[in-house]
Amino acid sequence: MIVKIVSKNFDIPNSHKLDVALKHGRYTSLAKLFSMSPLEVIEEVSQSGLRGKGGGGAHTGDKWKLIPQDSQKPSYLVVNADESEPGTFKDRQILEFDPHLLIEGIINASYAINAHHAYVYIRGEYVFWAKRFQEAIDEAYAAGYLGKNVGGFGYALELTLHRGAGAYICGEKSALLESLEGKRGHPRLKPQGKEPEWFFGAPSVVNNVETIASVPYIIQNGATAYRQFGTECSPGTMLFGLSGHINNPGIYELPFGISMKEVIEKIGGGVKGGKRLKAVIPGGSSVCILKADEIENVTLDYESLKEHGSSLGTGGMIILDEDTSIPKAMKNLFEFYHHESCGQCTPCREGTGWVDKILKRILDGEGKKEDFDTMLDVCDMLNGKTICVFAPSVAFIANSYLSKFKDEFYKLCK
Repeated sequence: MIVKIVSKNFDIPNSHKLDVALKHGRYTSLAKLFSMSPLEVIEEVSQSGLRGKGGGGAHTGDKWKLIPQDSQKPSYLVVNADESEPGTFKDRQILEFDPHLLIEGIINASYAINAHHAYVYIRGEYVFWAKRFQEAIDEAYAAGYLGKNVGGFGYALELTLHRGAGAYICGEKSALLESLEGKRGHPRLKPQGKEPEWFFGAPSVVNNVETIASVPYIIQNGATAYRQFGTECSPGTMLFGLSGHINNPGIYELPFGISMKEVIEKIGGGVKGGKRLKAVIPGGSSVCILKADEIENVTLDYESLKEHGSSLGTGGMIILDEDTSIPKAMKNLFEFYHHESCGQCTPCREGTGWVDKILKRILDGEGKKEDFDTMLDVCDMLNGKTICVFAPSVAFIANSYLSKFKDEFYKLCK
């Protein structure tokens, strides 16, 4: 059930050190990588079906194909390590236990899109992980895996680690790029058609840490080997997180398509304290909640979660037991979303605050039945009327809490 691709070296002592990493397979993909053309690398990744593991699930190869191969401008790779989603803690495992895997993946991806400078944008609160990763970068430079002649293969690549300043919104790729350019981290308007991201006016790719860390296995072993795991539409594996009221919390690398119920009961050891399961937030906090009776036939892949009215997201499952107060859980989330709205769009800036205040009033015993309908009206205002997906995501999750646990809210209202 548990597969070791990205997490293969996690349990090896001092696996973050270069000498240990080299003994356990790091940088071995480079020989094959540089025997291929950049287009061949992109095609291999496309054939593997690798999808973005930061929440969106976009096909990685398709994103890389948007970078023009004959551009007169430089191209850039930007790795999104701004892991700020509540319930999500998988990327920091890679940064802590196998940072050289990420550097190897960055080399692979940079070569594919002809980027000679890559950036890793890391969450500001990840002080330990930033230091750990910078140490790995320094080791890689000293050993010749970064710099003017990567691994002796004649390819030049510089790698810069950039720390964010604690803004959740900078996990959104265009806000991340704005911040990386030295501006306020506000999301950009989306283009009408498909095009690359733009960093200082140059074509760029933004990928999640785990996505990039999956590339060396694909290059070294081939697309078919990666497709041996998972499903047809969601191939490969993912680092799934278990947190909340669960006996065995942690990170587990599992193939896509595995039963959610089986993961909770067998790998997670069931609900803590022998209590009954009440609900699951499947993929970090910004996805719709599922009641216990809704997960019977849910499998952990993009298609199944969508079919059941939620999303795979980042794979961070938050387990809630029978004693959980859903209004309190929702209030906890909306305090976070209200605080983390960047404020650029009025519906998001004001709406998240209105819902937060209404929830407080309800929990203080001063709520009225009409407050419930007011929150639904605010959610309608949030959805589809802002620049980025922050507000629509908040609207979707609020609607799921309010509709599925309506009685709990009504019991607290006068």
